[in-house]
Order: sequence, then C-alpha cells, then structure tokens
Amino acid sequence: MADSKIWFITGASRGFGRIWTEAALARGDKVAAAVRTPSALDDLAQKHGDSLHVVKIDVTDRDGVIQAVSDVVSHFGRIDVVLNNAGFGCMGAVEEVSPDDARATFETNVFGSLWVIQAVLPHLRAQGFGHILQLSSVAGVVALPTAGVYEAAKFAVEGLVEALASEVARFGVKATLIEPGGYATDFLEGTNIRNAEPIAAYDPVREDLARQITADQLGDPRATVPAILKLVDSDTPPLRLILGDLLPLVKTVYADRIQTWEAWDDVARAAKTL
Repeated sequence: MADSKIWFITGASRGFGRIWTEAALARGDKVAAAVRTPSALDDLAQKHGDSLHVVKIDVTDRDGVIQAVSDVVSHFGRIDVVLNNAGFGCMGAVEEVSPDDARATFETNVFGSLWVIQAVLPHLRAQGFGHILQLSSVAGVVALPTAGVYEAAKFAVEGLVEALASEVARFGVKATLIEPGGYATDFLEGTNIRNAEPIAAYDPVREDLARQITADQLGDPRATVPAILKLVDSDTPPLRLILGDLLPLVKTVYADRIQTWEAWDDVARAAKTL
C-alpha cells in the first residue's frame, strides 16, 4: 500500500470535517470530500487540484451514498481511510424534542453513518485493508441533560461501530470511534443544530448546566490534527480515541456504573432462575 493515503470524508465542508480535510491534503494525501454544497470547497479545489475530489451527497440517501463511493473508488482506485463525520446536533430535554427533529437526528447521525459504512465495506473487504473512523462524541459515552436525543444517536453509533470492528478485523479492516469533548467549532451554529421549543419547567436544568460548562473550557479544534494523523498512520489503532481531557470524567462515570451494578448484584443474580 502506498505511503500517501486516500481519504473519503463526509461533512467535509466545515467543523472537524473541514479541518481534517485540510490536514490530509496539506501532508500530501488525497481526499474525496463528500458534501451537500460542493462550492463550499472551491478554495481547497483551487489550491490542491487533483488531490481533492469533491462529491455531492446526502448521507441519508443510501443509494446516492453507494453510487458516490463507487465513483470515488473509480476515480482514485481505492479508499484507505473513511471518515464518517457528517451529522448535526439536537438540543432539548427529552420531553421537549419534536418527533421530526428526533427522527432527523437519527436519520443523519445513525442511519447516514450506517449507509456510508455499508457502501464502503465491499470495497475495503475486496482490497484487504482500510480504516473506518466514526465521529462519535463524549455524548456517546456520558449523557448530560438537555441533549438526550443527540446522545441517544451517539450511543447507537458507539454500539454499531464496536460490533463492526469485531466483524471486519478478519478482512484487514480497522474501525475507530473518535470521541471529542467540547471544541470551539461551528457545531452549535446554523444548520448544525436543532433546538427544541423550550418548556419552562426545564429552565433550571439548563441554568445548572450552563454554570458547569463555559466557553473557556472549549478546545481548539485544530489541536486535534496531530492525533487524527497519528491515528490513521497507526498499524494498531484503538477502537476508541478520546479527544480532549475527558478521561477523568469517563473514569468517574464508569466507576459509578460499576458501583451501582455491584450494589444490585444480588438482585440481578436472583433474576436469572426461579
């Protein structure tokens, strides 16, 4: 396999997708950038020429995704790295989120990711190598209030890719969940986010959360570049990669879960047989 990698990146026009697209191109890799609006990458196309192949797709269109991936393989000859990055957030207490927003959150974040994975796998299996990077979140590990539907989607993605990794290892294909904490991207702006109609009863919950999470805690998204490049260059990448200083929080949450399971272990064991 050549040293220069060929990437397929969804949601490549902004946020992490844009930053990681730029980083891959800057080091001499080639990128098939999948976006809804190809003109958003005109500047990169002018700068990098044939190293960038822009593809217009909507990840919720399964047939369109399959065709786009086939076109990319025809164009570049192979895909080394698949970065499943497309998605958006949904903010609101569980009671507040509308049916349309709940469904749309799962359509893009879960089913969109699934369609990309299903589209690339026949090609990766045939070539005998490849690395699928799935953008998850700390929200796929720890659930905080007023983002329950988004967190549910990320928890779903975590289960999907954990199973995937054990299914495809025998084919030489690797899979990694990328779990960023809070970063100063445009994620909470414009079409990246859907905000539920608030119910006043939950205002104190939002106020408590706002006191705990402040803007000065957000990381610089460009600081993630070395970690992502090290990840794709690794012969033994991890199943999960946290981005940011989240490990203490995760350790606390998992310790609490184990403590609860242990405290109720007698009840659990008694539920096995009569």
